[in-house]
Amino acid sequence: MGARLLCLCLLAALLGYYIYSPLPEDLAQPWTVMLASAALRALGHLSEAADMLGLMHYMEVLRLFTAVELVAPTSDENVTVTATEFNSVPVRLYLPRRAPGGLRRAMVYFHGGGWCLGDAGMHGYDHMARRISNELNAVVVSVNYRLAPPHHFPVQFEDVYSVTKFFLQSEVLSQHGVDPARVCVAGDSAGGNLAAAVAQQLLEDPEVKTKLKAQVLIYPALQALDLNLPSYQDNAHKPILPRSLMVRFWSEYFSSDPALREAMASNSHVPPEAGQLWHFVNWSLWLPEDMRKDHRPGGPGLGGAELARRYPGLLDPRASPLLASEARLRRLPPALVLTCEHDVLRDDGAMYAARLRAAGVPVTHHHAKDAFHGAVTFLAGPLELALGHRLLRTCLDWLQENL
Repeated sequence: MGARLLCLCLLAALLGYYIYSPLPEDLAQPWTVMLASAALRALGHLSEAADMLGLMHYMEVLRLFTAVELVAPTSDENVTVTATEFNSVPVRLYLPRRAPGGLRRAMVYFHGGGWCLGDAGMHGYDHMARRISNELNAVVVSVNYRLAPPHHFPVQFEDVYSVTKFFLQSEVLSQHGVDPARVCVAGDSAGGNLAAAVAQQLLEDPEVKTKLKAQVLIYPALQALDLNLPSYQDNAHKPILPRSLMVRFWSEYFSSDPALREAMASNSHVPPEAGQLWHFVNWSLWLPEDMRKDHRPGGPGLGGAELARRYPGLLDPRASPLLASEARLRRLPPALVLTCEHDVLRDDGAMYAARLRAAGVPVTHHHAKDAFHGAVTFLAGPLELALGHRLLRTCLDWLQENL
C-alpha cells in the first residue's frame, strides 16, 4: 500500500511539473496554453533522451507533434484543396469555389517550425489557409519546403524561393485566375523569416517581372547575430518557444555541429568582421522604449571567426533579413508585422518594422501584448484559443485593405 501511494504521489508530482508552468498574468485561457506547453516540454525531454542515447535525432522526435497534427488535403463547400508540386517542391493549393468576379488575390504562405518542424498540412495551417482563401476569395499556395536536418541553409530558402518564382510567372498566374498586381508572401516564425527573405531576393532577380503587393510577417525570426536581445532575456522560459529551443532551431538551420549550438547558446558565435553589421540589429536604436525596459546595450560577444568561415550563412541576409541594407529595404512592398509580447522573437519583428519604416516602406506593426509565440495557429480542436482567431482576424482585415 505504501509503495502504491508513493508511486501515485510521484506520478502526481510529475504531472504537476509538466502541466503547471508560470504564465504571464495577462494571458487568456491559461489552462489551454499550459497544456500545450506541457505537451511540448514533455516531447522536448523525450527528444533529448533519444538524442543522447543515439536512438533518434532530437528534431526527429519533435516531429511527432507535426505528425499528430496532419490532416488530409480535403476540399469543402468553400475551398478546393489539392496536394501538388510547384517546380518539384510539394505545396498545398487552396482555390476558392465561389465565382471570382474578376481576377483573384493570391498568397504564397510559408509555415513555421524553426526550419526543422512543421507542415502545410498541420491542422492549424490548413485551417488558416482555408480561412484566407475563402474570406479573401484568394488563391493560397502553402509550401512544404525541406527541413533541417538533414537539409540546412540555404535549402529551405531555395525551396520557397523556387515556388514563389514559379508561381509569379504570368502563365501560372493566368492559369489560376490571379491578378498579378495582388500577390503577397506571408509566413509565421521561421516562415516569416523566409517570407521576408523571399521579398528581398525578388528585388534582385531580373527574371521576375511580377512585383509583390504586400508581405505579412507573423512573429518572424529575422536575425541570428544577437541571441540575447531583451526579448530573448525576458521570455527565455515562456511558452511555446523558450530561448533554448530557438537557439537550437537557429543552429540546426545552419548545421548539426554541437560547437555551433554551444557558441550560439552563449551568444559568442559572431566573428569580429560582423561588427559592421551591428548597426542593423542594435536594439538600442530600433526598439521602442517600452520594449527596452531596464536592459543595457551590449551586443553579441565576438570570437566566432572559425564558425563563420565554416557556416557563412550566419551573416547572409537570406538567413537574417534584418542584415539587409537600407537601400534594399526601401524597395520592399508594404508590410504587416505582427509581434507578441511574451515571445523571444518579439524584438526581431519590432526592429524590422522600425527599419522598414525608416526606409520609407509603409508598415503596420501590430503588437499583441497578451500573446505568445505560435498563438495564431491555435485555431481549432482541443487547443483552440480566442486569441488565435483574433490575431488571424487582424491579418485578414489588413489583407482586405492592402492586397
